[in-house]
Amino acid sequence: MIATLAGSAIFLVTYALIFSGHVHRTIASLSGAVAMIATGIGLGFYDFDLAMEAVDFNTIGLLLGMMIIVGIIQPTGAFQYFAIKLSQASRGRPWLLFLGLSWFTALVSTVLDNVTTVVIVAPVTVSIAEVMGVNPIPFLLGEAVLSNIGGVATLVGDPPNIIIGSAAGLSFNQFLIHLGPVVLAVLLLSTAVFPLLFRRELSKRPENLENLQRLDARRALVDPVTMWRMFWVLGFTVLLYFAHEPLHLPPGLVALIGAALGLLWVRPKVEEVMNLVHWDVLLFFIGLFVVVGGLESAGVLGLISQELGLLARSGVLIASVAMLWLSALMSAVVDNIPFTIAMVPVIRALGAQGAEVTPLWWALALGVGFGGNATPIGATANVVVMSVSERTPYPISPRHWISTATLITFLSCALATLFLILGIETGWFL
Repeated sequence: MIATLAGSAIFLVTYALIFSGHVHRTIASLSGAVAMIATGIGLGFYDFDLAMEAVDFNTIGLLLGMMIIVGIIQPTGAFQYFAIKLSQASRGRPWLLFLGLSWFTALVSTVLDNVTTVVIVAPVTVSIAEVMGVNPIPFLLGEAVLSNIGGVATLVGDPPNIIIGSAAGLSFNQFLIHLGPVVLAVLLLSTAVFPLLFRRELSKRPENLENLQRLDARRALVDPVTMWRMFWVLGFTVLLYFAHEPLHLPPGLVALIGAALGLLWVRPKVEEVMNLVHWDVLLFFIGLFVVVGGLESAGVLGLISQELGLLARSGVLIASVAMLWLSALMSAVVDNIPFTIAMVPVIRALGAQGAEVTPLWWALALGVGFGGNATPIGATANVVVMSVSERTPYPISPRHWISTATLITFLSCALATLFLILGIETGWFL
């Protein structure tokens, strides 16, 4: 009982510091991690070895590898080249550019990990905003939110889906058939609401539109040789992502293979590349994994799992709706990967008792996928976008995020609930 209270207190204080904005999120995360380990050793529920086991080094490797690849490409001028081309194609219409970038991000996120997608797209977006002289916040927020939504549609689009698919024996086609229509509806709803939330920014005429049309995109390419080499490396890395399962290669290792190949082929100045890596993001997630691991070792996530198991016995419809909203709520404040892992044995146990659990798997996928959009730390893609924005004159604050993306999350979960109820009543989700 003392361990549960202590772990919960450290978790709540850590998250309060993150959301307050008075302390940088990385400082808050690492401080919380140290406090959790020290308290865990003192009370006997957590130690340094367990903390290291709690860190998802596959996620850390994925982020680091893709950041290195992007860091090698960035000095070549490739991002600026595409930024000029895209901004000229939009003819100075920010809302048109918003639709193009956000939907592109969502579609790519259905076949590639959404973190990889935003790591590549976000720097391009910042370059486009600089060229057009517009605020990048609506574009970055749209990309983060729609990348998380798009990733829900397929088995490989989001790490929790991979966990769920493996545990429940659900195939790629089953995910696409059952969740694809829900995701499409939520994408349409989100792209209708976003322009309303940012109508001032997206209706503003760019400051330097005339100069923009005169720009020669080819002059932006400082090092086309390196650019093409890294595009080949990036293409090879993407192919490895598609084939990583039969090759038994974790996605994080695939990203690091791509980074190593790029470094060996290009041999850039390592200091310059490392300066472009978002080390604050990596350390933030390491600290957060440790804090959440302590919360799990203290028994807090287990208690939540037990309560949900009791609720499931009252009926599959009620249990599924509860699962969706509980998953969304928890994913807003806890990384959705450990929460998904905590839910798997609960649902499996219910299935072993003869309960109909297929709707619970779909509800879990929808909840953890959409719920992560509610806060800037609910999903890895969100943290990456926040970090990218902090290197511009328009940093995205936690309050700014919550005042816009939280509404999208609520509407997404409400629409998903309607689909879930309809699917259960008609047998579509059974």
